[in-house]
Amino acid sequence: MKIIIGNKNYSSWSLRGWLAAKQSGLSFEELIVPLFGEDWDQRHQKDGLQPSFGKVPILWDDETVVWDSLAILEYLADKVGRDRFWPKDDTARGMARSMVAEMHSSYAALRSECPMNVRKRFDGFEPSEACKADILRILGLWAEARSRFGSGGPYLFGTFGAADIFFAPVVSRFISYQIPVPGFAAAYMQAVWEHEWMRGWIEASENEEWVIEQYETVS
Repeated sequence: MKIIIGNKNYSSWSLRGWLAAKQSGLSFEELIVPLFGEDWDQRHQKDGLQPSFGKVPILWDDETVVWDSLAILEYLADKVGRDRFWPKDDTARGMARSMVAEMHSSYAALRSECPMNVRKRFDGFEPSEACKADILRILGLWAEARSRFGSGGPYLFGTFGAADIFFAPVVSRFISYQIPVPGFAAAYMQAVWEHEWMRGWIEASENEEWVIEQYETVS
């Protein structure tokens, strides 16, 4: 099994797919294709990326190919058991699925104004009203998940799972753009940031030599 991802510093969807692969417990090979590099136009149509039309992440499991981070997570959950990714309780699982689906399809302002840049800290960032609304919505969901279902550990539903995988890039964004958050959210973010897999990802991103200039300044 192998997963093809983009730059660890910038590719939020790659982080989700990679964390899903780690959560599965299965062994896998990792292949990085630098986004928007000099040979990007040529490389994204080969190197195993054709089925996804050049988008990352993409998972190859022998002859099976899965792209899109949510599809990758669900494919792996089918292989190893859904309880590894989702809460066992029906009510908690329903909320976790809804949060992941909303993260997958929403928050356009946050995505646009705060591209992921793991190693950067931006001073003086002022979110638009639309971005503020996205931030408040996310913090509200985090608060509800933690208060209702988070008693078993420091993550959204207690133990690390699909919801944390999907909100991990948001944690990175909040840290990079120095978004003020209440204490419960700061504690949750610290737990995600200090997770063993996240520490490995962060270290790798800091050692990358690739720079995408458009993601290095606040617009």
